[in-house]
Order: sequence, then C-alpha cells, then structure tokens
Amino acid sequence: MEGVPTGDGAPDTGDDPDGDTFGVGVHVTSEEFRFVVHVPSEIDSGWSDPDEFQRLIEEVTWDTLDQRATLQAVARTTAEGETATLGTVTMRPDGEVVDRSLAPPEE
Repeated sequence: MEGVPTGDGAPDTGDDPDGDTFGVGVHVTSEEFRFVVHVPSEIDSGWSDPDEFQRLIEEVTWDTLDQRATLQAVARTTAEGETATLGTVTMRPDGEVVDRSLAPPEE
C-alpha cells in the first residue's frame, strides 16, 4: 500500500463535516501493483495516523470490490506506469464510512 500526497487527481473536500473523500487507485509497475490513496489537500485534523487511514480505505475498498477480479481488470486495462482509478471513499476520522463510489476499471 502506498499513500499519495495531495496533487493531481486528489479530491479536495475542504472542511466537509461529513468526512474526507479519498481517491483510490492501483498503480501498475513492472514488478507489482501498488494500492494508492489520494489524500485531499484539506484533511480533518482527526486523522493523526496516515498508515491507519490508508489501511481503513484499503479495507473498505476490498470489502466493496472483488479484489482478484479487480486486479485482473487492472492488468488487462492499465499500462505499466499508469494508475487505474477505482473511485472514492468518504470516511470520518472515527472510521465511519459516509459514502463510497468504487468500481473496477472498465474494459
């Protein structure tokens, strides 16, 4: 798992009281797939442990999507060096999932 700091493609939710929205994707390298979490530029101060929220986002993603089928779709549709976007997860710092919009890449 790899967290991606704010930047291109990172959703910006501002001071949303309904949670922070994290972009989710899978980056393809020559040796592996890397699960990536795009962090909004404005994030609730309650998120004190980056590893923990990344783990929670990954858990929600694979609880929602079939991991094997999704990674197979990524392998078929995404070139080396690119990132397949899976969608977003909106979560509060207490771990409550407010919303999710996740799907494997379209073929």
